[in-house]
Amino acid sequence: MNHLIRIQCPDRVGLVYLITRILSVHSLNITEMREFVDETAKLFFTRIVCTGNLETDVLLHNELRQHLPEGSAITINPKKEKKIAVLVTKEYHCLGDTLVRHFFNTLNAKVCCVIGNYNDLDAFTTKFDIPFYYISHQDKSKETFEAEMLQVLDEHAPDYVILAKFMRILSPQFIDSFPERIINIHHSFLPAFIGASPYRKAFERGVKLIGATAHFVTNDLDEGPIIEQQTIQVNHTFGVAEMITSGKEIEKAVLSRAMKLVFEDRVFITGNKTIVFE
Repeated sequence: MNHLIRIQCPDRVGLVYLITRILSVHSLNITEMREFVDETAKLFFTRIVCTGNLETDVLLHNELRQHLPEGSAITINPKKEKKIAVLVTKEYHCLGDTLVRHFFNTLNAKVCCVIGNYNDLDAFTTKFDIPFYYISHQDKSKETFEAEMLQVLDEHAPDYVILAKFMRILSPQFIDSFPERIINIHHSFLPAFIGASPYRKAFERGVKLIGATAHFVTNDLDEGPIIEQQTIQVNHTFGVAEMITSGKEIEKAVLSRAMKLVFEDRVFITGNKTIVFE
């Protein structure tokens, strides 16, 4: 039987030896081990895959906790298939790619619901037998709008919330409801062209590269820990429309890649950065 172990803790000499010795005592054979030390923050990170018959996760967790430095974060056998909610506005490309992966069981997650602040994507979503909730942001306060979304999310209890071209800025109160569990796809190679209309800004600047960034959402707009980024080359023949068309393809690729990494528990957050064990 395979087991996955994630550890984030203050760094000190002998951690690898300590961890592997404890796993050996439990007759667990390590088949994959990745580790990294953030020298600046003095933090140690490791992701371990091992095989063997583990009597209980709790027993191993307690033994690791007893021997590792104080303040260690230890996860053993996290839920393999995550549950996600997707927030959308009108653009369909990222949602469509996500729902197709959901349908063919290649997402490593199940889409429990889609929430849209317009109803444009209702019919498309329901073709996949996934509930769509139309919650308008118009003619109501931001607090009311977000409260209505949170009510739906509370009912479905997703592990992660995916902003698939959801064109509304979320409040700190909403973000605090899902700390380090909201993933956004931004149509720019951050930190360039933060905010709205990045392709027009890129066109006006005459850039030779455009890109997309998937990141965790924080209270700082488009400045959360980056999970994945990609770029493609453009030239003087690309107008705004051509940039947008090309950009949509890279947005899909970046979001799907980011979700894969997160859902496979390969991403650690440290400050405003990520450690990604690909």
